[in-house]
Amino acid sequence: MHNSIRLLFLSFFLTNQSIAQPAPVTVDICVYGGSSAGVMAAYTAKKMGKSVILIEPGRHLGGLTTGGLGYTDIGNKYAISGIARDYYRQIGKHYGKFEQWIFEPHVAEDLFKSYVKRANVNVLYAYRLRSVKKQGTSIQSITLEPSSAGNATRTVNAKVFLDCTYEGDLMAKAGVSYTVGREDNKTYGETYNGFQLLDKHQFADGVDPYKVPGKPESGLLWGISTASALPVGTGNKDVQAYNFRICLSSDPANSIPITRPEGYDSTRYELLLRAIEKNPKLAFNTILKPDRMPNQKTDINNNGPFSTDMIGMNYDFPEASYERRAAIQREHELYNKGLLYFIGHDPRMRKDIQTEMLKFGYPKDEYTDSGNWSTQMYVREARRMVGAHVMTQANCQGREVVPDGVGMAAYTMDSHNCQRLVVEKNGVKMVKNEGDVQVGGFPPYPISYRCLTPKATECTNLMMPVCLSASHIAYGSIRMEPVFMVLAQSSAVAASMAIDGKTSVQTIDVKKLQNLLKTNPLADGRAPEILVDNDDPTQVTRTGEWTRDNNPKGAYGPSYFTASGSGSEVKSVRFSPSITKAGNYQVYIYIPKLTGASHTLNLAVSDGSQTKAVPVRESDIRVEGQTSGEWVSLGSYALSPGKKCFVDVSTKDADGVVVADAVLFVPGSK
Repeated sequence: MHNSIRLLFLSFFLTNQSIAQPAPVTVDICVYGGSSAGVMAAYTAKKMGKSVILIEPGRHLGGLTTGGLGYTDIGNKYAISGIARDYYRQIGKHYGKFEQWIFEPHVAEDLFKSYVKRANVNVLYAYRLRSVKKQGTSIQSITLEPSSAGNATRTVNAKVFLDCTYEGDLMAKAGVSYTVGREDNKTYGETYNGFQLLDKHQFADGVDPYKVPGKPESGLLWGISTASALPVGTGNKDVQAYNFRICLSSDPANSIPITRPEGYDSTRYELLLRAIEKNPKLAFNTILKPDRMPNQKTDINNNGPFSTDMIGMNYDFPEASYERRAAIQREHELYNKGLLYFIGHDPRMRKDIQTEMLKFGYPKDEYTDSGNWSTQMYVREARRMVGAHVMTQANCQGREVVPDGVGMAAYTMDSHNCQRLVVEKNGVKMVKNEGDVQVGGFPPYPISYRCLTPKATECTNLMMPVCLSASHIAYGSIRMEPVFMVLAQSSAVAASMAIDGKTSVQTIDVKKLQNLLKTNPLADGRAPEILVDNDDPTQVTRTGEWTRDNNPKGAYGPSYFTASGSGSEVKSVRFSPSITKAGNYQVYIYIPKLTGASHTLNLAVSDGSQTKAVPVRESDIRVEGQTSGEWVSLGSYALSPGKKCFVDVSTKDADGVVVADAVLFVPGSK
């Protein structure tokens, strides 16, 4: 009897031990971080035939793309390729368009979930990294702990690991070199790194920094640092400001009133009143920048001298404990909610600004499990790897071009402010923001494969598509969600190649990787679409005088051609694709919106046997989001191999400027 009881107890104990200590998970590729990059990496790896686990410390997929950043930072659509581009095409289908870059948070998350479901990706939610086990330069396994109490630790063994977090925790625990903050300009021969006191998102001269104006002894207003100005370009560890990309609704039937948040303190927003007093041109739309989303929603970002950025309050976030990070995020949430409440309810706020604010509320149908507020803070920059290659300002501006590009970037070199200081000008003490840089004017440029891999002496089976190796100011151009998605796909393909070749991620054949990304852009064997850009001399011919405009706003790629419709001579540009596979193709032309553009663009489309006139009215082109151009459908055509088909853009009957930029042939369309 006693033996039976002991055996029963032992059986019960062992059963509970197996529940408490789940068996290790063993996969080919482990993706840590369910950001937009993480989802794309996991999806790609499964499509490459690899076993995968995707680990998300929270309970939502998509990172910032689903966390409120619905007004996508693009730079130039030409830079976005592969599955990332497919993602925005799928967003377009949801809203009844070919492609769309603005969207509601729940629509974005639902789409990421569909990618995971289609590829049958194993997702582990609510677990975060505790430790990393390495043997030599190879990560053998990682140990995970529950993000909240109640579950046992988990172990994941994998051949290759991808860190797709915004913080780079896996990289750090793996002993890979990284940096935080801003390099000195001297480090990489740059001009826009380090300390920068520029005019964008800046206070007007004369805004008093003291609690009692004119009285330094009263102390500084909240948020102003006691630090001193440094020589321009001096490096330091200050981290550019974080905020939330805020989704609000102006639909009364779908909004919840903005109420006074916990710990509200109106003195935190005193500087906003002083900024408005000094610059009466500040208005609701220039303080909050409420970019409009579908269904009467917003993506609100920081704007102007005082807005949603909680400047100087995030310095320890990149390397902080999970508990400290949660506290910082909560501080940012309350600051942002307090700002909205202050604008709408403080009696000192200018009435026109207040009236506009009161039109908005929290959206009932977004973030329904977190109080209608995003759980993803805008972590613009945290750790950055110092890897096999460091992308710098010279790469962004095209003065140095890498040969091993596996993705492109095109956005302005963009840094938000890092601190708020007291400076003296003409004998007057005033408040100024420091750290904001916005320098563009360059075409899309390639991102080196080597900036995704650690130094071979440090780790040979880790890829870093998010906290990649770049200087602060170069990272400011690269760090856009669509680019992270592109680099994640490239990293997953590279990881698969390393596994198949039984080699390190540093020694794969990069030319083969580049070819795979080009010939199998969706990682599922579907035929790639055919893009004919105006700069391709093998597929584009011109008649008459056309001007090549270099890196103009709204171009698809680095340039477009323009010609005046005046005069009797008809000028034309012919786009002739090399069709390799017969089938139905949907044909699109990219049309930038130009001042003085012809009211009608007269096009001719030939399938090789018949030519069809297709007029496009300038008034029908509706451009949304951070772009100045749009794809316009020219119809579906049955095309045969060769170069017999074409699209002609001409100045025939034009009454203004005609632009010839790019033509797209999408296979499989009917």
